[in-house]
Amino acid sequence: METLVWVVHVMTAIVLVGLVLMQHGKGADMGVSFGSGSAGSLFGSSGSANFLSRSTAVAATVFFITSMALTYLYAHPLQPQGVMDKHEVSRQVQQAAPASTPAPTGGEAGGSKSKEIPK
Repeated sequence: METLVWVVHVMTAIVLVGLVLMQHGKGADMGVSFGSGSAGSLFGSSGSANFLSRSTAVAATVFFITSMALTYLYAHPLQPQGVMDKHEVSRQVQQAAPASTPAPTGGEAGGSKSKEIPK
């Protein structure tokens, strides 16, 4: 599931960059009015502005949805379901590890404490 969302996310990002780079800037319409461009050649008399802007809006919406889905997937990881899951293996290793060794009490039960000098 996560891999599919990643693939859609990356592909949408590439398409979004391409769509933004294909659009004309605000000053590009001035060149068309002086005859240096042909707005009616491929996308009709209105030019490519409507088609590209709508496609960009759709790609941006898909990009935001996949971003939110990836955020949700990483915030709420799935429970381990296989025997070879790394979380399950780490839990087994932690359970098999011996508990920490108890600290020395330093004395007898009677109350007299003898101090030993470490060698």
